Amino acid sequence: MELYEKSLKILELPAVLSMLAEETVCQSAAEQASGLLPSGEIFEIRSRLEETGDAKRLISLKGTPPLSSIRDVCASLMRARMGGMLNTRELLDIAELLRAARRLKAWAGDESDSLKGLFASLAANKFLEEKISSSIIGEDEIADAASSELASIRRHMRAANARIRDVLQKIISSPTYAKALQDPIITMRADRYVVPVKAEQKGVINGLVHDVSGSGQTVFIEPMQVVQANNEIRELQAKEKKEIERILMELSAEAASFEEDIVCDFNVLVKLDLIFAKAKLSYRMKADAPEINERGAVRLKRARHPLIDTRRAVPIDIAVGDDFDTLIITGPNTGGKTVSLKTLGLHCVMAACGLHIPAEYGSTVPVFKKIFADIGDEQSIEQSLSTFSSHMRNIVGMLAETDEDTLVLFDELGAGTDPAEGAALAISVIEYARAKGARIAATTHYAELKIYATSADGVMNASCEFDVETLRPTYRLLMGIPGKSNAFEISRRLGLDESIINDAKTRLDSGSADFEQVLAVLQEERQKMEKEQLELQRLRAAAEQDAAAAAELRKKLESEREKAGAKARRDADMLLQEARRVSEEVFSELNEMRRHAADAENAKQINDARVELVKKLNSAQEALGIRDEEEPEQAENRRPIKAGDAVELIRIGKQAEVISVSGDGTLTLQAGIMRVTAAPGEVRLLEGRKTEKAKYMERSQAKLRTLSVSPEVDLRGLDAQEAVSVLERYLDGAMQANLNSVRIIHGKGTGVLRNAVRDALKRNKSVKSFRLGRYGEGESGVTIAEFKT
Repeated sequence: MELYEKSLKILELPAVLSMLAEETVCQSAAEQASGLLPSGEIFEIRSRLEETGDAKRLISLKGTPPLSSIRDVCASLMRARMGGMLNTRELLDIAELLRAARRLKAWAGDESDSLKGLFASLAANKFLEEKISSSIIGEDEIADAASSELASIRRHMRAANARIRDVLQKIISSPTYAKALQDPIITMRADRYVVPVKAEQKGVINGLVHDVSGSGQTVFIEPMQVVQANNEIRELQAKEKKEIERILMELSAEAASFEEDIVCDFNVLVKLDLIFAKAKLSYRMKADAPEINERGAVRLKRARHPLIDTRRAVPIDIAVGDDFDTLIITGPNTGGKTVSLKTLGLHCVMAACGLHIPAEYGSTVPVFKKIFADIGDEQSIEQSLSTFSSHMRNIVGMLAETDEDTLVLFDELGAGTDPAEGAALAISVIEYARAKGARIAATTHYAELKIYATSADGVMNASCEFDVETLRPTYRLLMGIPGKSNAFEISRRLGLDESIINDAKTRLDSGSADFEQVLAVLQEERQKMEKEQLELQRLRAAAEQDAAAAAELRKKLESEREKAGAKARRDADMLLQEARRVSEEVFSELNEMRRHAADAENAKQINDARVELVKKLNSAQEALGIRDEEEPEQAENRRPIKAGDAVELIRIGKQAEVISVSGDGTLTLQAGIMRVTAAPGEVRLLEGRKTEKAKYMERSQAKLRTLSVSPEVDLRGLDAQEAVSVLERYLDGAMQANLNSVRIIHGKGTGVLRNAVRDALKRNKSVKSFRLGRYGEGESGVTIAEFKT
C-alpha cells in the first residue's frame, strides 16, 4: 500500500485533487476532495463517473447550484442532544445548513438521474430554519421577537434608559452644576450612567463615585437621582440574560430533536458539493467521461496532462492492453517521454476517482486495482543509494505486488549502470511483469529495448518526435515507431567538427549503425506519409464540402421545382373549376331559355340572356388565358362616371361598383371580392341599375321592417365596444318596427357597460329620453329608452 500511495504522488494525483478542492464550496467537501482515493471496483467507478456527468449536465441546464459554505454541525448537535446549550453561532450554522438544503432541493426540481436519490433525501426543515433565523439576528444579537418576555424586558429597559438620560441631561444642562462638571456629557462606568465631575467639586453633586481619571482631576459620579433607575436596568439586564439563555436552550433542544435529519442533510450536501466540484473541474479542464472497460485496455485520444496549461499542452494518442500489453517509449531527453508516461497513469487514476479526463470522447480505461510508477531520480546520500540502487529497490517492491490488475510504469528502466547489463536487466524485468499479467509502459534510451519491442510479440514501440531542424522536441507521441537518438544531427547543428562526428560513426558497431540507418529511413518514410495523409485529408474535406454544397443546391432546386409544380396544379385546378362552373351556368340558363322560347313576350329576354351568356363565356375564356385577336371596343358613356355608379367591365362582361375616381380619370372598381382599376373607356355605364351594395341595403331594410323586433335586448357578457355595436343595430330595428320604448339589459356589475349604453343613447338622434329601471323593471341593471314620435 505504501508503494501504491507513493506512486499516486509520483503521478501528481494530489495536485489534481488540490484543483478539485478549489472547486468546492464548504470546508468539509474540500477535505474530502483532497483525500479522495481511486476505487478498484468497476461498479463504483461507473457510478462516480455517472454522477459527475449528471452534475455537469445539470450545470449546463440550470447554472451553478446554490451551494453555500456550510459548516460541520454534528458535534454541536451531539452536545445539544446531551442537554447542552448551543451558542448563537452554532444555531446560525444549523439554520444556514437547513437553508442550503431547502434551496438546493428546490433548484434540482424533479430530476430523474443518478443524483435524484441524493436530492430526495434532503429533509429541508423550513420551520426550524425560520425559527432560528427570526430569533437570532446576528452572532451577538437576539431579536426582540424571539419571545414576548424578551420583548417586554427590553421595552422596560429602553424606558428606564430614557428616564435616566432625561435626568442626567437636566443635570449637565443646569447652570447650577456647570462649574462642577469637567465636561457636559453623559458616560458609563461599570455599566452604570455617570457624569464627569471635577475632583475639587465632587461635593456639589450628591451621588456614588464609580471611577477616577488617571490624572485624578476627574471623578465619575452617579447622581442619587438615577441610582434607582440604574439598579432597575441592572435587574432587567439580568432578566434579559436569563431569558436569552432560555431561548437558546429551547432552540438547542428543538435542533437536537431533528439531529438525524440535520446530520443527513449535512452529509448529503457535502457529497453533492464534491460531485458538483468534479463537474466544475471537468468544465475547467475541458474534460470528458472515459468509457470503463473490463478487458484491461487503455486507449486515450488526444489526451492532455491536466497540470499543463491547455494552451501549451500537446495532445497525444496513447494505448496499451488491446493488441499489446507492453509499450516501449523512446526518444531524446526533454522530448516528452516522462510526461507521456505520467499522462497514461494519471488518466487511469483520475477516472477511478470519478473525475473526467482531459481527452477526447471515445477514450477508454480499465479498472486497475494497483498502479505502480517508478519515475524520477531518488538517489539518497544518507542511505548510500545511487540512482540505479534507488530505482531497483522500487522495482523489487513493485514486482512483488504486481498481478493481472496492475499497471506498471517504468521511467528510464535499467539506467544508471552498464548499458549492456542495464538493457538486459530491463528486458528481463519487463518479461517478469508480463508473465504476471500486468500492463506495462516504459521509457528508455537503449537500442536493445527498441529491437526487443520490434521483435517480441505483444510489445509495441513508440517514440517522442524531435525536430532536427529547430533542435526542439514537438512532444508528439508516435505509436509503432521507435525513436532515434539524433545525437549526431544535434551535435552537427550545434557546431561540432564534422571530423569528430565521422570518427564517432566509425566507432559504432555495425549492428547499431545499421539499426540507426533503418530508423532514419523509417522516419523519412513516416514524414512523407504524414504529409500525403494531410494532403489527402485536405482533399477529402474539400470534396465533402463540395458534395455538401451540391446536395444543398440539388435539394433547393427540387424544392423550387416542387413548389412550381404545386402552384401550376393549383392554378390549373382553379381554372378548371371556374370553367366548369361557367359551363354549368350556361347549360342551366339555356335550359331555362328553352322553356320560355315559345313565349313571344320573352323574345327580348332571350336576346338579353344570349348577350349575358356570351359575356360569361368571354370571361371564362379570359381566365383560361385565351385572348381574341381583335381589340376590345371602347365604351362611349353619356355622362362622366362617378363614385357609386354601376358599370360593366367590357372585356370580361362583369358588373362592378365604382369605389372612387382619381384625378387622371382612373376608376377604382369593386367586382365581387376583387378590387381592380380601369380606364373610363374600358367600362360601360349601367344607367338605372343599382349596385350590389344598394340592393343588399334595400333587401336588408325591407327584411328588417318585416321582422318582429323584441322590446328588450340583453347585452350582458359583451365588452363595451361589442355591446354598443349590437345596441345601435337593435335601435335601428326597433325604430323600423315602430316601437315606442325598449328595455336594454346591461346588468349592474362595475358600471362600465351601463355607462357605454348611456353614451350610445345620448348620441342616437332617434332616442327621446332614457332612464334606469324602477323597482320591478330591473332597477340599475336595465335602462329604459323612449323613441321620438
